[in-house]
Amino acid sequence: MKRELRLMKGNEAVAEAAIRAGCDGYFGYPITPQSEVMEYITAEKPEERTGMVVLQAESEVASINMLYGGAGAGKKVMTSSSSPGISLMQEGISYIAGAELPCLIVNVVRGGPGLGTIQPSQADYFQSTKGGGHGDYKLITLAPASVQEMADHATLGFKLAFKYRNPVMIQSDGAIGQMMEKVELDEQEERLTDDQIKEQYPWATLGKTPDRERNIITSLELDPAKQEQINLKLQKKYREIEKNEVLSEEIECDDAEYLLVAFGTSSRICQKVVKMARDEGIKLGLLRPITLYPFPVKEVARLAGQVKGILSVEMNAGQMVEDIRLAVNGKIPVEYFGRFGGIIPSSTEVLEALKQKIIGG
Repeated sequence: MKRELRLMKGNEAVAEAAIRAGCDGYFGYPITPQSEVMEYITAEKPEERTGMVVLQAESEVASINMLYGGAGAGKKVMTSSSSPGISLMQEGISYIAGAELPCLIVNVVRGGPGLGTIQPSQADYFQSTKGGGHGDYKLITLAPASVQEMADHATLGFKLAFKYRNPVMIQSDGAIGQMMEKVELDEQEERLTDDQIKEQYPWATLGKTPDRERNIITSLELDPAKQEQINLKLQKKYREIEKNEVLSEEIECDDAEYLLVAFGTSSRICQKVVKMARDEGIKLGLLRPITLYPFPVKEVARLAGQVKGILSVEMNAGQMVEDIRLAVNGKIPVEYFGRFGGIIPSSTEVLEALKQKIIGG
């Protein structure tokens, strides 16, 4: 497959990749630092390129419910926002998960809580990986660390969403969304016709069931016994996702005696830390979770049997560190280092924290 090389912002790359992945509809609302996603899609006029629908909704609540409708019809639909906007979407995301519908949600995270700052943060980890809204549901959560992965995860996100009939979230941040890097883009995929949707996705409202002229999409079930069965079905699906869809990257881990765990922008900083540490004779490795859910539990546990200690590096108050500690199960020390409010930790700060909290601890 021939790929086109461009220089793009992360927000632009995920938008262009979504168009090329055959997206049928984008419904969003502007908020910094993700507004370029909608601005780029609008400027590209995909309604002329592919027939894709683009609409600025009146609010984030409206946009997520537009996704609910589009996904129910078997269409490839997406939205994008940033932390406070994603908070407003939580009820709709829970409805979509409960109805087992596919969609793509891009969260370009900013610092909080509240309106916070427009600078990059990773403080939405819990919101993405623990569901965020009400009820027992999960989002497949991808954490890009480059502009290239912003594009790749758009394509992958749609594939996973339809494979499991589940919402997929790309959790980026203000740094990756705004930075410019070269990116290779896939060729244009054709959007499915309504007849193809009926054939491939018989659950969609465009199709029929043996006892109905049209399907009815809902997350409502008033019978407790039936609702329990729905939840059991969902939990079975999540176990399948955890078994088959874990993605992570290991850097200099073969002989590592100490380990950093970091995702997204933090992992970019930590790659430099690994080099700095090894220049000083410290055998340091890096595990980068690419899927935040499903979390690479087995990979962390395996490396915990090899190293003397783990430092979780995050741009928040320490959220992913809880999943690391669960995976390690007390076998070795696990500590956390991070910065708040949109401040990106420096490689020197991380190396010093490693020495103080892990090596010297």
